Amino acid sequence: MSQSQQQPALSKCPGCEEPPAAGDLFCGACGYDLSAVPARPGDRPTMAITVPPAAPEAAGAEAVRWPAAAETDSSDVPAPLHRPSDLPGTDSGGRPLAEHEQVQEQEQVREPGAPVGSAPGPEPLGGPEPSAAAVRHDDRAAPDAAEHSGDFALAAPDPRTAEHAAAAAAAPAAGGKVCVACRSGRVDPDGYCENCGHAQPRERDHMEQELDAVAAVSDRGLRHHRNEDSFAVSSTALPDGSPAVVAIVCDGVSSASRPDEASAAAANAANESLLESLARGTHPQQAMHEAIVAASEAVNALAQEPAGAMEHDAHRHQNAPACTLVGAVMAGELLIVGWVGDSRVYWVPQDRTQPTARLTEDDSWAAQMVAAGLMNEAEAYADERAHAITGWLGADAYELEPHTAAFKPDRPGLVVVCTDGLWNYAESAEEMAAAVPADAQEHPLRGAQVLVGHALDGGGHDNVTVALLPFAVRPQGAGSACETV
Repeated sequence: MSQSQQQPALSKCPGCEEPPAAGDLFCGACGYDLSAVPARPGDRPTMAITVPPAAPEAAGAEAVRWPAAAETDSSDVPAPLHRPSDLPGTDSGGRPLAEHEQVQEQEQVREPGAPVGSAPGPEPLGGPEPSAAAVRHDDRAAPDAAEHSGDFALAAPDPRTAEHAAAAAAAPAAGGKVCVACRSGRVDPDGYCENCGHAQPRERDHMEQELDAVAAVSDRGLRHHRNEDSFAVSSTALPDGSPAVVAIVCDGVSSASRPDEASAAAANAANESLLESLARGTHPQQAMHEAIVAASEAVNALAQEPAGAMEHDAHRHQNAPACTLVGAVMAGELLIVGWVGDSRVYWVPQDRTQPTARLTEDDSWAAQMVAAGLMNEAEAYADERAHAITGWLGADAYELEPHTAAFKPDRPGLVVVCTDGLWNYAESAEEMAAAVPADAQEHPLRGAQVLVGHALDGGGHDNVTVALLPFAVRPQGAGSACETV
C-alpha cells in the first residue's frame, strides 16, 4: 500500500490554536485537518535578485564587482545602499550603457516638445550595434524613435498632456453653454451640467434692460428657485412727434400654476397694446386701460383647455395661471399709472425736501381692511393675511377691475414701478425715497440695481423687479393736476 508523507508536528492548531496530540491528523478541539497544513519554514524567505547575464567572453566583459557601501547603519553594519553611479550598467545584450553625464547632456540638447523616448541614444562603447531584424512593438508612432533609442513607443499618452486632452474632450462643443460650477461640463437642455450636475442660472434669474429714458432690473431673489416676475420697457412717439415711455412690471402668483409664464405673457401683451394705442393717438389713460384688458386676455389664454377636457370638473380653473400687473406711461406732460394687484408705483421728487407719494392702492386684504375703517394701516399689514391679494389677472379672477390714474407733475422726479419683492423692504413712500440713490435721476439703471440690492440685503425672500422712469418737466408755474379713475 502507498504511504502518505509524514507531516511535521505542529505546536498549535491553525484553526483554534490548541496544542494537538502527537500523531493526530485532525484537531481534537475543532476538527481542523492537520495534514493539510504545510510545514512552516524555519526562517524568512528571501527574494532572489536576478543578476543580468554576464557578457560573452568574446566581448571581454568582467565579473560584476559590488562596491562597499559608503554608509553604515546604527549597528555598524554596512547599509544596503547603492547609488546609480556605483555600478556600471549593461543592457540585455551585456553592452555597457552610456555614462550618467552623457545622458544628462542628451537630455539638455533634446528639442523642446520631443517625446521622452524619442532622443537617439549614444553609440555603444563597443562600436556600432550589429544589424538585426527590427521588431516593431509600437503602434505606428515614430518608427525612427524606437529604432534609435532601443525602446518602443507606448500607446498611453504623455501624462503631461493627458490632463489637457481630458479637458478638451470634456469641453462643450462650439456654441454650447459651459457649467458655471466646474467650468468644463456641457449644460443639457434642462439646465443642469452633465459633468457635475450643478443647476445653471436661468436667463430670467437676473434680467436688466436700459433705454434712453427708462431702465428695469429683475432678480430671482435669495429664497425662490425661479424668477416669476417679468417686465417690459419701451418707448414710442405720439402722433405729434413727442416721445412716450412705457414700463410694465408683472408679478406671478406663486400659488397658481405656471406663474412665470403668466407674468411674461401679461407684460408682453400690455406693452404691445400700449405701443400700438399710443402711436395711433389714443389717450394715454385709455391706452393703459386697454393694455390691462389685453394682458388679462393673454393670461386667460394660458388656462384654455381642449374642447371637452375636464368638462365636468367645476373647479377646472382653480389653479389657472395668474399674475399682478402695474404700469406707468410718460406721455407729454402726463404720468399715467395702471394696476391690478399689489405691485406699486412711487413718486420720488428730484428735490428730496419735497414730499414723496405712493400713486397706487393695493388690491389686498390689508388695503380693504384700512379702506373699510376696520383696522389702521399698521395693524392691517401686521396681520398674516395682509398680502392676500383680492385682484389679479387670470382665468379664475372674480372680476377684472383695471385701475388707472393720471397725474401732471409740476416738478422733476423719479417714477418707481416695482413688485412687492422690493416694497416689502421699503413700504412707505419715505422709506422708498431713502432707498433710492441720489443720482438715480441721471443713472436709472444703476438706481434700479441699487434698489434690487437693497431688497437682497434685506433678505431677498421674494422675486424683485423694479423699473425707474426719470420724469422731466418744462419750467412752468406751480400747481399740478390729478385725475383718478
